[in-house]
Amino acid sequence: MGWERGGKNDQPIIPSHVPPKPRDSADSGHARLHELGYKQELKRDLSVLSNFAFSFSIISVLTGVTTLYNTGLNYGGPVSMVYGWLIAGGFTLSVGLSMAEICSSYPTSGGLYYWSAKLAGPGWAPFASWITGWFNIVGQWAVTTSVDYSLAQLIQVIILLSTGGKNGGGYEASKYVVILIHGGILFLHAILNSLPITWLSFFGQLAAAWNVLGVFVLMILIPLVATEKASAKFVFTHFNTDNGEGISSKLYIFVLGLLMSQYTLTGYDASAHMTEETKNADENGPKGIISSIGISILVGWGYILGITFAVTNIPNLLSTENASGGYAIAEIFYQAFKSRYGSGVGGIICLGIVAVAIFFCGMSSITSNSRMAYAFSRDGAMPGSKFWHQVNKQEVPVYAVWLSAVIAFCMALTSLGSIVAFQAMVSIATIGLYIAYALPIFFRVTLARKSFVRGPFHLGRYGNVVGWIAVLWVVTISVLFSLPVAYPITKETLNYTPVAVGGLLILTVSYWIISARHWFKGPVTNISS
Repeated sequence: MGWERGGKNDQPIIPSHVPPKPRDSADSGHARLHELGYKQELKRDLSVLSNFAFSFSIISVLTGVTTLYNTGLNYGGPVSMVYGWLIAGGFTLSVGLSMAEICSSYPTSGGLYYWSAKLAGPGWAPFASWITGWFNIVGQWAVTTSVDYSLAQLIQVIILLSTGGKNGGGYEASKYVVILIHGGILFLHAILNSLPITWLSFFGQLAAAWNVLGVFVLMILIPLVATEKASAKFVFTHFNTDNGEGISSKLYIFVLGLLMSQYTLTGYDASAHMTEETKNADENGPKGIISSIGISILVGWGYILGITFAVTNIPNLLSTENASGGYAIAEIFYQAFKSRYGSGVGGIICLGIVAVAIFFCGMSSITSNSRMAYAFSRDGAMPGSKFWHQVNKQEVPVYAVWLSAVIAFCMALTSLGSIVAFQAMVSIATIGLYIAYALPIFFRVTLARKSFVRGPFHLGRYGNVVGWIAVLWVVTISVLFSLPVAYPITKETLNYTPVAVGGLLILTVSYWIISARHWFKGPVTNISS
């Protein structure tokens, strides 16, 4: 069953099951985008390396593992981190492979929500696109919020250790100072993302190199400097059940420990959102998705192993009374150098390496946010759409850039009122984003199972099998990460993830029923007849 594409501006882009035309010129990316219903507005200058770099920088193992290492230590310790990383990585790769196959067919900045519209069929296209798009963009904003807020917290810890540590009269910044640091970081990221794409391409490649080199430096240096080292038996077999959260089931503890890995392995949809600026996007977009996940799995596992070999006293690392105020990796770095040289300055410098990686992660996250906001508003889904999808003389969606930075700052303001509310907000970064990942894959293996037209990259006969594995994994983690993380359950210990994700679902569906169903028709062409 085929669809016909609308012939006027602002007409729905009707999914067509016609294979993409063969390449016959260097301008094939422009031609393919035209086939999908859009004119070229962004500068197509990115190589496959640059496309990979954006996703790899957002995944950023130095960011995710460092900021959630406490969670891994508390829930299962070495076993949950070392093996949980490989489990989460394997299933994440299945999600990435399925996304890459769809990206090859539909290389547009809209990414996930465009895919859902194309794959859900004419009857469901507008609603499928609407739900996917809002989960995607809110999830991305939550990622930016959590990344830049975690950088603000790490800067606070660096200042604390540099001024003597918690037990030595060091300066402990208030939550108001932390939020101001967070705002300053977002401001810098917005300025950088207002630069031409050639500059962002350079910073993206620099970020990828920094992440890889940073991991190798730290995974070798920290255990080498540490005077006390863990044994291989401890790293590969020790299971920490002393979590102080009233949970004794090893399986339950292991599942909660997976959060560190799964939170880290997100954001690779950036390669899809950058396809309208990528050369040979139907090949290089999928390559960016898969390579960023695969390399992150290998590099991240090495980082976890290297740091964990320097762990000898888990309760001390998690204690809020230690020099870093309970920031486990900061304490590991600081004590490793202090125990050997009598000064923790080397450890603080190592934290600086991590801080730069997180900075790059936040920068690339804003890049991805802005391209999604640009595409979603181009199709009229956002309030003020005509404003947000405008590009400047350098072909950069600058208004979408600053919108993303402002929203990320506003989301972080919840931390001033309640850290519980803030954690609920950023929980959308994992579950909300993965729901957006799973929806087009679900439509691909169900409604479009027989009609899906493959692009240059495809999974062949394994496409449906891999797709179902990906969907079932997302369903599984959505349930697991909504479980209580402490007992007894109180308003302070309640896991508010299902509340946040459910709230987002209710808002988007309600808005659809009340208003959007009357005017949102899914992706619309911006090409005149």
